[in-house]
Formats: sequence, structure tokens, C-alpha cells
Amino acid sequence: MLCVWWNAKGLAHLEILDKGDTVDGRLYAEQMGRVDPALRKKRIDPSKVRFLHDNARPHISKIVHEQIDKLSWKLLPHPPYSPDLAPSDYHLFRSMKQAVSGQQFKQKQDIENWVANYFASKNL
Repeated sequence: MLCVWWNAKGLAHLEILDKGDTVDGRLYAEQMGRVDPALRKKRIDPSKVRFLHDNARPHISKIVHEQIDKLSWKLLPHPPYSPDLAPSDYHLFRSMKQAVSGQQFKQKQDIENWVANYFASKNL
């Protein structure tokens, strides 16, 4: 599974999960902890982060809300039935599905290389 995190200027962070892994509240909160340094590296002040995610069960868990508070991010409300506000779901995965069609990967590293090349070829 590919997890993609965006900021207003483009790609902020991405992770490829191992086969069989699922995103639960704990993993999502851990990812947020890895996104924060990526944003800081881009000189983004955490107190200025306006965070938008949908209302999926992992996103609304207590541990995630505690992590948002800990990181000093401000949570924006996500209206229901608004897939256009999720750039990965609405645009990226559709485009990636076409690009990856016919590809075969033997190892996770092959997937990581393909994803890196895919994003490098885009104007993000």
C-alpha cells in the first residue's frame, strides 16, 4: 500500500507499506510523526500546518487526535462525500494505475524505485 502525504506545494512524504499491512490509528499517528520532520526540513512551521484528512476510522481515532495536538497542527473539517478534497484518491492513484499497468515487481525495493521514478517524472 502506498501512503502519500501532500502539502500546498506538492509531495511532502510517502511510504510504501509491507504486504499485508493496514493503516490503523497507531500506524497513521506514527506516519504523522515521520511527516512532521519532512515538513520541518522544508522549513514549514508546525504551528502553521493546516491538516486535512477524511473521516476514515483510523483518522478519527483518539491516538491520531492526540498526535495532531502534540504536533501543534490545526485540523480542518472534511465534509463528507468530498473525494475531490483527497488529491491522492481523486487524481494520483488513477494516474498511477494507468502507469503501473503491466509492470511486475519481485521485491519491495523494485516498487520503491518505480514509485520514486514516477514522482521524479512529475512536476510536483
